Amino acid sequence: MPRSAGRTAPASLPPAGLPGMDARFSRLVTVADGDSGRSATWHLLDNGPVLDELGVTPVGTLLCVHGNPTWSYLWRGLVAAATDAATTAAETGSGLVSSGVWRVVAVDQLEMGFSERTGTERGLERRVADLSALTDALELTGPVVTVGHDWGGVVSMGWAVDHSELLAGVVLLNTAIHQPEDRAIPWPLRLTLQRGMLGRATVATPAFLETTLALAHPALAADVKNGYRAPYRSADRRGGIGAFVADIPVDEQHRSWNELERIAAGVRELGVPSLMLWGPRDPIFSDTYLDDLAERMPQADIHRFEGAGHMIAEDVEYAPVVLGWLEARSLSLSKGTDSVDELPVDKLREQKASKRPLWSVLDELRGSTDIALVDMKPYRAVSWRLLSRRVRQLAAGLVRAGVKPGDRVSLLIPPSADLTAVLYACLRIGAVVVVADAGLGLPGLTRAVRGARPDHVIGALPGLTVARAFSWPGQKISTATLPLPTALALGVRHSLGEIARLGADESLPEPPAASAVAAVLFTSGSTGPAKGVVYTHAQLEAVRDALSSQYDIGVGTGLVAGFAPFALLGPALGARSVTPDMNVTSPRTLTAKATAEAAAAVDASVVFLSPAALANVVATSDALGLADTAALAGVKTFLSAGAPVPESLLAAAGRLMPNATPHTPYGMTEGLLMTDITLEGIRAAADDAAALPDGEHAGGVCVGAPAGSVRVRIAALDENGMPGGEPSEQPGVTGEIVLSAPHLKQSYDRLWATNRVADADSVPASAGDQGERWHRTGDVGHLDSAGRLWVEGRLPHVIVTAAGVITPVGPEQKIESLLGVNRAALAGIGPRGTQQLVAVLETEPAASRPAALGDSELAAAVRHATGLDIAAVLVVAALPTDIRHNSKIDRSALSRWAEGVLSGAKLSAP
Repeated sequence: MPRSAGRTAPASLPPAGLPGMDARFSRLVTVADGDSGRSATWHLLDNGPVLDELGVTPVGTLLCVHGNPTWSYLWRGLVAAATDAATTAAETGSGLVSSGVWRVVAVDQLEMGFSERTGTERGLERRVADLSALTDALELTGPVVTVGHDWGGVVSMGWAVDHSELLAGVVLLNTAIHQPEDRAIPWPLRLTLQRGMLGRATVATPAFLETTLALAHPALAADVKNGYRAPYRSADRRGGIGAFVADIPVDEQHRSWNELERIAAGVRELGVPSLMLWGPRDPIFSDTYLDDLAERMPQADIHRFEGAGHMIAEDVEYAPVVLGWLEARSLSLSKGTDSVDELPVDKLREQKASKRPLWSVLDELRGSTDIALVDMKPYRAVSWRLLSRRVRQLAAGLVRAGVKPGDRVSLLIPPSADLTAVLYACLRIGAVVVVADAGLGLPGLTRAVRGARPDHVIGALPGLTVARAFSWPGQKISTATLPLPTALALGVRHSLGEIARLGADESLPEPPAASAVAAVLFTSGSTGPAKGVVYTHAQLEAVRDALSSQYDIGVGTGLVAGFAPFALLGPALGARSVTPDMNVTSPRTLTAKATAEAAAAVDASVVFLSPAALANVVATSDALGLADTAALAGVKTFLSAGAPVPESLLAAAGRLMPNATPHTPYGMTEGLLMTDITLEGIRAAADDAAALPDGEHAGGVCVGAPAGSVRVRIAALDENGMPGGEPSEQPGVTGEIVLSAPHLKQSYDRLWATNRVADADSVPASAGDQGERWHRTGDVGHLDSAGRLWVEGRLPHVIVTAAGVITPVGPEQKIESLLGVNRAALAGIGPRGTQQLVAVLETEPAASRPAALGDSELAAAVRHATGLDIAAVLVVAALPTDIRHNSKIDRSALSRWAEGVLSGAKLSAP
């Protein structure tokens, strides 16, 4: 025990003026200790008395328990947010037991914060008993939702296990309930526990406290740090910090080991709605502990805040998420059932195998020697018979290697026959494939793989090397047989050759249900950290059927896929597929000749390329020979999507494929085909728009009419540039694009708050909509009178000036029509509501360095073309784009750069 732990000091109220903390919530409560007969005084933050003054009856109590070395100050934001909700309820007259009103009791554990220093040693069992004594003294009745962080999570869960009759739910922020046997405790704690270090690091000096405060992202403001330091200014106030660290159960001999084991076991039996909010950058409580908690509480909703760490309550606005979750789960909280997502109606839905699973063509053509797919470098043609046999062998072998239905398998394999075979083998046995391409960049790929928590990683040598270097989780399987020293160094247990031999008898398990999760596909990361998009088998089958129906792709179709998802769907469609010779992480490496050679290899009638790849194909078309030209002349359907495709680029591609109908579908990772338009359709839409009177057309990119069974609605923007009200199909209304289709994604992976914003529950239902799933895209646009959709930009890029709301794409198109302008981006700087417009241009020829044009002739032309009051016009050599598509302009980065430039920062490249 640290030296000063035995010193005593009375409880007290915190000093006035701590930032973000309302003195009305502070109170002292004296509690009798049933074991010793003595009493101890606690400091609490409690909004109960304020709720009484407001005349508001809460639906229940949030019991918040801090960890080490924080105090109830950690929960000040939640107390304030809950009280604001109560104030609103009182003002609107809905204060009588409102589901949105909660009492919040945030404790300072004894020996911590401003609670009493009793001089008593408090192990985990004693701390759980202390909390129970306090809630008895408060006469706390249910429903109670516990909220815990760090070691406060363990204490709160101990209370939850012991008070199941009061418990309605659980909220946890970065904590741990069990230490895996094969893992050491986190290194910062190991270091602190070293002989001679504990007392110096935790009590004699504020080192442990200061180290914890330094874990915030971004760094805490000085006054907030002082708020956390307030109760721990001297060594005699820090004894509890050292005692808490000393109480970490490092082995079975530790006094708190049995209590931790009891709590960990009891958690499995709770079954109440649960929410886990996690900061993945935490060096103490990593995703390993989140995985353990998720296994113990499978009913839990999870939201990982990328970029956040151990001080998650300071890193992000967590309080609205907690209160939003309580509101969304109000039905199940009040009834004491499982989470809404776990109700029997969902458990009973679609629990049967698909009539036409994704591998159905592989089964139908298992005897065919026709070509199924082609690898271009090195050249390799694979028949349907060989591909089908390989898939069955790998599927059987993976089962014998320990891959189970529901296991996640991260695929770090370049587009190839190996990738295709492994993907369909995983799907066949009910494993969940995780696909995050290298175009995310190493940091983005690392975040994606770690966040997806794979049980197995199958990769080529480069991917496995990175996986080892960054300690990615999962059993490792290599595509090629590696030398033994290399395999041992990389932690590789099997090669695909060995897996195929294990499954030589092709003995397969029962196929997965249509409702089972099939894949987690990661978004491009062009609008924030890449998100894992969850698809069920039924939804992927619907994607396949939508593509087949819209573009007449089926058995015998030759498909050139310069975009990985289409290459992987080739066998499901029955198409001969090929990925052209290119660096898939850099679409601009694709040349016209490589495209033509790929088309010739599969006698292609369909070609799909991203806009960035397409631009370079057009730029390198002079290298085409007669055979190349003939191969491209055989193409009947040409597709380009992933970012807006200029009409001129689509037309130029059409000249390279003179017998093809150029299409540009609109979609996203969450739904690959939502609308579609041809080159002819784009021109017709432009003519219709030009015929409208001035001011009646908002501009944008026309992406056509809904495809198949897709439905499109618009949630109109209000004066603050935010969508509000019921989405409609009314033409001419600019707002957020909202979609419904059978092939929409299931959810985002471990992003509960994002799901709540994007999914059906957040879209007001119209008559007849019951049972439909809707998705808020984050894109902004409008429908025209012909039912065509026009995209005007992204919701985060909407600019709100003093004159009104402006979407960027329409003005950008007008600027790009000017002679000498290659590309343009419109950015807003300054406070929302009074933002100033800045136009940033790429010119032809390209500028050698960034320049501010001021009142130059080009700036005047820009202002005239747009009819807008543009504060500044800047020229750059190249606009910043996303990594994966190399074509989507990063307007957020551009706004930050432009604001810096106009504030006097050095004029450098964005």
